Amino acid sequence: MAENDISIIHPRPSSIVAALYTLRDLNVDVAILHGPPGCSFKHARLLEEDGIHVVTTALDENGFVFGGRDELSSLLVKVNEMFSPKLIGVVGTCASMIIGEELREPVLDANLDVPVIEVEVHAGYPNNTKGVLMALEAACEAGVIDDQELQRQRHLLEEATNVEKRHGAASREYLAPSRGDLKFKVAEKIIANLKEGKRCLTIMNAKKETGYMFADITVAINEVAAQLGMEANVINMANVDDTVGLPRVRHHAKSITDDFREKNVTIHEIIGGMDEYPIAGEKVSELIAEKYSDFDFAVITGVPHAIPMDQLRGMQIISVTNGPRQVLPLKEMGHEHVIVEIDLHPKTLGVNHIVESEFGATLREVSRDMLEKDPEVV
Repeated sequence: MAENDISIIHPRPSSIVAALYTLRDLNVDVAILHGPPGCSFKHARLLEEDGIHVVTTALDENGFVFGGRDELSSLLVKVNEMFSPKLIGVVGTCASMIIGEELREPVLDANLDVPVIEVEVHAGYPNNTKGVLMALEAACEAGVIDDQELQRQRHLLEEATNVEKRHGAASREYLAPSRGDLKFKVAEKIIANLKEGKRCLTIMNAKKETGYMFADITVAINEVAAQLGMEANVINMANVDDTVGLPRVRHHAKSITDDFREKNVTIHEIIGGMDEYPIAGEKVSELIAEKYSDFDFAVITGVPHAIPMDQLRGMQIISVTNGPRQVLPLKEMGHEHVIVEIDLHPKTLGVNHIVESEFGATLREVSRDMLEKDPEVV
């Protein structure tokens, strides 16, 4: 069996859920799941925290046998009356796929004056990026995005899949979840490095809205460096280009950039947009080779395994992920310390400002304790 065709037995993200989040990024007002009531329940609820309505046709045993065309067309009419949406998404499920239900027919039956993105998806694809691509292709067909953006997104999704196969959750048959290293120990290491005058790169390579919490770690490191009088030794990189990406993704980049500015954190290098995390590593490598090869340590947050190690070999690498199964691959890449922000994603849905992270809070607390014990440290 080829390396990229390994049988992966730990649970992985669903293409159905990926399609739902993509519709969210396209600013749909209502997303309809055509399937049983419990399908993708947790993420449907979380997405409602992020400002969109998620409803279901709630297919039962009869629907599994006889189909749900009437249920879907009726629900389309109902949500149009209830929510007055400007854009609707309809997402298939495993149930609708197995019975061969086509989404186009009930959409035509409903005959709405509202654009509808129909995503014929199920959860049986090996990579959840398939759900993203199918949603984008349907959005292009509906005229919501143009072909140029579709091709850009297609390239990013291919690279995202490759990143996961090289060093992520798709890199081996089974990865045990881990909480990583103790946060206060890693905080002490960062503070000690800064105290000794070592030069630090912060590299935020976050996926979309997760940046609201990963950005806090950049802020916390800069706050600690300022307390120590070492702010000139910190260079910040972040993928916060707000000129690229789907509408909501650009909004996240602008909001985080505004917060950085308000908190007096300078982003010295912009390494891409918030959907460009799979390819931002190329820009990071170029920048390090040109300007920062003599830095002592780097703190990489978000999707650290997308940053190539070639230019980082001489540095101490500390990384922060929200994937418990990502700890071992990062350690094997050469990251000395890896910590996990558990439950990050639910805390970054529906927000428009930077959210305090556990590690950021730990850094601040450890720094305060240190200054209380030794006020002469600065």
